[in-house]
Amino acid sequence: MLAAPSKLKLPKGSFKAYLFDCDGTIVDSMPLHYIAWKTVLAEWNCEFGEQTFYAWGGMPVSEIISALNVRDGLAMPGEEVAKRKEALYFEILPELKAVPEVLEHIEFSHGQIPFAVVSGSTRDSVTSSLEVLGLLDKFETLVCAGDYERSKPDPEPFLIAAKRLGVSPEDCLVFEDTEMGIQAATAAGMASVKILQPWEREEHSGT
Repeated sequence: MLAAPSKLKLPKGSFKAYLFDCDGTIVDSMPLHYIAWKTVLAEWNCEFGEQTFYAWGGMPVSEIISALNVRDGLAMPGEEVAKRKEALYFEILPELKAVPEVLEHIEFSHGQIPFAVVSGSTRDSVTSSLEVLGLLDKFETLVCAGDYERSKPDPEPFLIAAKRLGVSPEDCLVFEDTEMGIQAATAAGMASVKILQPWEREEHSGT
């Protein structure tokens, strides 16, 4: 029998489903998303600091643009900026890599319990990211921006995923890289495991 992956310590419990955030959790895409954001927002003279970007991780693209408009008194057209940002992300998508310690658990547990992706990104973005890494067929369902009315930290996205999988919330384990996501999981009555941000993984490995 294979030994369970050891890089990522999971909370104790017998879970019946794994719910994964996508960006920064399954795929190490946050640096690529940040490049796309910086590029498109520079066209509008809008500053988007790295700390703010990571703090807002899990927010749908449309909400980020609205928040920046309010913060800076701008009138960026939401749909246009969102499409441009997505296009820029897709251009650099071939550089995408998986988060190793999460990939271990996906490969180890696939076929034993159902998986779902619960993301603030668009379905196109999530699908493309997972396809690049050959992981799309490992997930029973994708819950993406547009599938819910209230985004993380509201529990709605995770509760939708649990319902689609036919699993009680308390039997789900959530993999998340943002505080917003962890709060949503907790509000949904689910256990969670926090994935380190890119710079935290570097510090952890001593590089």
